[in-house]
Order: sequence, then structure tokens, then C-alpha cells
Amino acid sequence: MFKHLLIPTDGSELSEAAIQAGVEFARNINAKVTGFHAMPKFHLIAYGPEIISDTREQFAQDCKAHADRFLAVIVRAAKAADVPCEIVLQSTDHPYEAIIATAKEKGCDLIMMASHGRRGIEAFLLGSETQKVLSHSKIPVLVFR
Repeated sequence: MFKHLLIPTDGSELSEAAIQAGVEFARNINAKVTGFHAMPKFHLIAYGPEIISDTREQFAQDCKAHADRFLAVIVRAAKAADVPCEIVLQSTDHPYEAIIATAKEKGCDLIMMASHGRRGIEAFLLGSETQKVLSHSKIPVLVFR
């Protein structure tokens, strides 16, 4: 059975629900978890209004603050469930690649992540990190919807 789950988070409500389900699943099968978050790399154009910044340093501080908040959800859930947990934070423009690479590096045998829920033209144009992980990972992926 599975012994080590990678649980990526983007901080969304659906991601937080997947975290709770993933930690509970890990507790039930006596597995450990690794929480993961991918921070965007600095570009002149920001990804969203909540992280608009004037400098590379401010951008990094803002991203790190968001990441710490997102990853704290995993740490708290794991601690409450008495599940061994570590976290990984990475800066990348391609989260799906970092998710797969981290799962391999950490020896994870299951990636459990939320579906994003994009539909229609938005899904076609932007794609989904979950879909990309599903398409490229050799490690089993359990999608929480």
C-alpha cells in the first residue's frame, strides 16, 4: 500500500479540502505526507493583484508569506492527525514539473491533489496543473474533487 503521499497546495478552498482528505487518508493507512507549494518566479508582470510588488525582494517576501500560510494548513492537519509531515517550497514557472520532481526526490508513492475546476475555454487555454501532473507522472495520482 502507499507509504508516502505528496500533497500539493495552491491555497484554494478546494486544495484545503484535499489536504484534509489526504492527511486523513495518510492517517488511515499509516503513511507520512510531504506538503508542497510552488511559488511563482519573479517576472515584470505579476500573477495576481495580491502579489503585485515593486521589487524582486518584495515579491519574494510576499510569495513566501503566502506559501507559509498555505503550507501551515498541511502542517496543522498532519499534527492534529499525528501524521509525520515535512514541507517543500519551490520557486518555479511550471508547478506540475516541480510536483512530479519533488514526488520522485522524496520517494513519494502517491500524489494526492485537488482538481482545479476550470471549465470551457479557460480550461482549454490555461490548462490545469492537475491535468498536467496526471498526464506526465509515472507516480499514481489521486485527484480530490
